[in-house]
Amino acid sequence: MIRIDGVVLAQAEEPEQIAPALDQELTAELEADLGVAEDDAGMPQLAVGDFAPQLVWLAITFVALYFLMSRVALPRIATVIESRRDRIANDLDTAARLRQETDEVIAAYEQELTEARNKAHRIAAEARDKLNAEFAEERARIEAELAEKTAAAEARIGESRDRALAEIDKVAAGAAADIVESLIGDKPSDKELDAALKSAEGA
Repeated sequence: MIRIDGVVLAQAEEPEQIAPALDQELTAELEADLGVAEDDAGMPQLAVGDFAPQLVWLAITFVALYFLMSRVALPRIATVIESRRDRIANDLDTAARLRQETDEVIAAYEQELTEARNKAHRIAAEARDKLNAEFAEERARIEAELAEKTAAAEARIGESRDRALAEIDKVAAGAAADIVESLIGDKPSDKELDAALKSAEGA
C-alpha cells in the first residue's frame, strides 16, 4: 500500500498504473483551491448574471474619469494651450518689434548713406573748386610772368632796333658825307648831314 497526501493507493507492480489516479487527485485539489467547477465554461466577464454589477462599475468608472478629465486634465491642457497661445502672441509681438527696429535701422542707414554721399559730393565739389581756383591763380601768375617777359623782350627789341637805326643813321651819314665829298670835293659838317637826313626822312 502507498499513501500520498492522505490518499491510499493500492500497490502496483508498475508506475504506469499509479499515474492516472495521481493525476485525478491533483486535478481535484487544484479545482478546489481555485474554486472552478467542471461545468464552468467561458470568460467570467461574459456571464449574463454579472452584467448588472459590471454596468454599475462601468458607470462609476466613467463618472470618475469624467470628473478627473473635467477637473484636472482639461484645465491643465487649457492652461498649457493658453500659455502656448500667450507665448506665440509674445513671439509675434517680439518679431513685429524686431522688424520695426530693423526697418528703423535700415532707414537710418540709408539716411546716413545719403548724407555720406552728399558730403562726398560736397567735398569733391570743394576740391574741384579749390583746384580750379589754384589753376586759375597759377595761370594768371604764368600769364603775368609771360606778359612781363614779353614786355621786357619787346623793350629789348625796341632798344636794339633804336640802336640799329642809330647805327644805320650814322652809317648813312658817313656814306652820304663820303658821296658828297667825292662829288664836290668838300666834306659836309655833321650839322649839315643831320639836317639833310631829317629833311629826307620828312620827305
